[in-house]
Amino acid sequence: MSFLPLQTLIGLIDHYGYAVIFLGLTLESIGLPLPGESLMIGAALYAAQTHHLNIFILVPSAAAGAICGDQIGYVIGRWIGYRALARWGRKIGLTDERLELGRFLFRKYGGAVVFFGRFIAILRTFAAVLAGANRMPWHSFLLWNALGGISWTALYGFGAYILGDAVKRISGPAGIAMAVIGGVALVAAIIFVHRNENRLIDDARREMNRTH
Repeated sequence: MSFLPLQTLIGLIDHYGYAVIFLGLTLESIGLPLPGESLMIGAALYAAQTHHLNIFILVPSAAAGAICGDQIGYVIGRWIGYRALARWGRKIGLTDERLELGRFLFRKYGGAVVFFGRFIAILRTFAAVLAGANRMPWHSFLLWNALGGISWTALYGFGAYILGDAVKRISGPAGIAMAVIGGVALVAAIIFVHRNENRLIDDARREMNRTH
């Protein structure tokens, strides 16, 4: 869920540095439709290409933003409750299907949804709010949220940084081939996520129908 082009993201990173990374991931984790994944990858690539940002400061800043945003999202979800989300959630992208998906996943998998949801765009944006609305215990949410936020930012941040640094160092066909392989892997990951999101929604519908 993104409404900012990559060039705009790079411009913001260039002007505001670590602050825009922290704030962007905080706001996305609260539930706003911001491009957290693109921001994380773009910032890491920017750090690799320019060295204006230190990757060992960037990743912890991003993790702190993601964790703080999720804590706020959890409180909001717990405060407004599931009924309010069911009534007004469509205005922020929480369709009936996604609400069903969230309820099903939290009921079946609990804290693991918070951890692995960090790696799936839709769940990354709404997992904290749904955790609060579904009354997940706060101490359990805090643990899985912290583990997920640290793992996701470390994987994307250091992964993109290493790839960007390697492409910068290796010129010619080898560098182009590495960039192409990285792009293909990213597209394949996106396709995989969308296919599994649709499958999980179907499972949630069947589960909800059995319980009513």
